[in-house]
Amino acid sequence: MHSTKHAPRVLLAKIGLDGHDRGVKVLARSFRDAGIEVIYTGLWQTCEATMHAALQEDVDVVGVSLLSAAHMTVMPEMLRFRKELGVEHIPVVLGGIVPEADYPKLEEMGVAAVFNPGSAIDDIVAKMRQLAAARPKLAIDEIKSGYEKGDPHYLARLLSAIQLEMKLDGWSPPKGNASVIGVTGSPGVGKSSFIARLGHQLRDRGKKVAVVAVDPSSPVTGGALLGDRLRMMTGSPDAGFFMRSLSSGPVQGGLGPHCREIVDALNGFGFDYILVETVGAGQSDVAVRDLTDHIMLLLMPDSGDSVQFSKAGIMEIANCFVVNKSDLVGVEATEAQLRSAVGGDRPIWRVSTIRDEGIEAVTDWAESLR
Repeated sequence: MHSTKHAPRVLLAKIGLDGHDRGVKVLARSFRDAGIEVIYTGLWQTCEATMHAALQEDVDVVGVSLLSAAHMTVMPEMLRFRKELGVEHIPVVLGGIVPEADYPKLEEMGVAAVFNPGSAIDDIVAKMRQLAAARPKLAIDEIKSGYEKGDPHYLARLLSAIQLEMKLDGWSPPKGNASVIGVTGSPGVGKSSFIARLGHQLRDRGKKVAVVAVDPSSPVTGGALLGDRLRMMTGSPDAGFFMRSLSSGPVQGGLGPHCREIVDALNGFGFDYILVETVGAGQSDVAVRDLTDHIMLLLMPDSGDSVQFSKAGIMEIANCFVVNKSDLVGVEATEAQLRSAVGGDRPIWRVSTIRDEGIEAVTDWAESLR
């Protein structure tokens, strides 16, 4: 199922109550610099949520970071959830302070490799590549059959097949009826946190939600650090909230390769809403316009004035605006300048994700689209 176009995909998770993640972040950047796509899920993750994320992302390897000497408790749980979720084909590796006497026990229970703080980065990268290359292939007919039966495993595999440009022999997903909403804005404006809040509110109202989140690829190595899931992995796993992280690759305009086909596959699977998060976008990054039904532009206080807001490009394509981080100073002036520039035809909402304020009005608007 792999080709030369495929960068290995590795999910890194910090399990348990360790209070810092400096080491695993260094590893994530090293993987990115080695041409690997890294999905980092952040601190305090559970075994169940981690393997659920691995399923949706269809990763090649799961890497677990532990510094709490809990490896003989945590790793059996990781492998139990891997089996329960039906993703035993995904190898799990462990990094942390692990006594060498425990290595054979861990390998016997099914851990693919164990690394300690002294392990060389080159050796770890080589092992990731070896495990990714050994991943079992899956026939496209099996993928299509599982997808048509509504199995999320095969939805995830189909998205990988699309990314790998596998031939579908004329088959295409059924037409769906989702509202496809693009969420764009500059780097650091809070798109991922906002989408997490909006998505979970839609779930609370009984809607099925999918998220496509695009992060930039390295122009040097082709690797990527895909960190949007970090803001969205909160609470227990939810089968009705599906997320897929993508790298931008060589594509310009704020999206990544095959985004159209990926959105079509999610749509055909029966989601009510598909939220497409662009990379941190500039004024001319308007590709999301051709992919979505509606476009939401996120801004933040002191991010511009009426002249800036009147410029062509990304301001023109937005159907609505969210002034995010509205708990910050300057929100009133920013909203006034924005209203002066865009008039009263397009909605503008103030939102603070950190205070969980203003999301409900945006959710009401999203529901009105259907």
